[in-house]
Amino acid sequence: MARPLRIEYSGALYHITSRGNEKKSIFKNDGDRKLFLDILTKVNKRFNWVCHAYVLMDNHYHLIIETPDGNLSKGMRQLNGIYTQTFNKRHDRVGHIFQGRYKAILIQKESYLLEVCRYVVLNPVRSNSVKSPHAWEWGSYRATAGLEKPHPCLTTDWILGQFGTKTLPARERYMQFVKDGVKKEPIWTEVKGQILLGENNFAEKFTKLLKGHETIKEVPKGQRYINRPILDCLFKKGVIGDVKKRNEKIREAVEVYGYSQKEIADHLQMHYSSISRLLRNE
Repeated sequence: MARPLRIEYSGALYHITSRGNEKKSIFKNDGDRKLFLDILTKVNKRFNWVCHAYVLMDNHYHLIIETPDGNLSKGMRQLNGIYTQTFNKRHDRVGHIFQGRYKAILIQKESYLLEVCRYVVLNPVRSNSVKSPHAWEWGSYRATAGLEKPHPCLTTDWILGQFGTKTLPARERYMQFVKDGVKKEPIWTEVKGQILLGENNFAEKFTKLLKGHETIKEVPKGQRYINRPILDCLFKKGVIGDVKKRNEKIREAVEVYGYSQKEIADHLQMHYSSISRLLRNE
């Protein structure tokens, strides 16, 4: 079974999602949602986490968590573990409530945090649960916009600070920012290797850290080769026109960067057997 990589370091910031097993609800009522936020508050305090945004849907949740001490895994074991135990006790049931491991995407704070926070609070709108984020009680939008007192688990200072130093104008700009995002396409197509959302120099920082994971088959290929060049970069026009250079790049693409022979064959418009034969004969 594939097990996603976990990149942890002091100051790391993540978009975290966890979904219900078999798409079932993880919150049966508002009492469950309140319980989850109370547990999150305790986890924040124990592990020195900062929560910038959240939304609790019926069968999944989204969190934006900053970890000054680089301890995401430890905190998530507490959060999902304690919630599962308490949920089962409340509803007289046993077994898992979450579908496998949580998903965590590492975010470049300066470039993408605001955009991801906007995506999170707009989740109920995109799912057609409500027409406006302020109508969804179990999200961080209302508190950040100043429509209600923030839950103790939430910190709004950083987000509002991006819109000015005076609270009221900052809240108004924040609300307009979220409104402008309703028709904007989500940014997840820019995620690198399924676990990084940031500019190219951000991803390059983790190349050495991820070195050695290429041979661990349990880790999804997209994560094992997180910073590999795309095939267009490997097979430039000058390379394709030179058979010797092309063949060298084919071998490099397979052995160094983990591309499949079929991926390369499709890209070069060659037959799969030609790629296979080339690799055997060289």
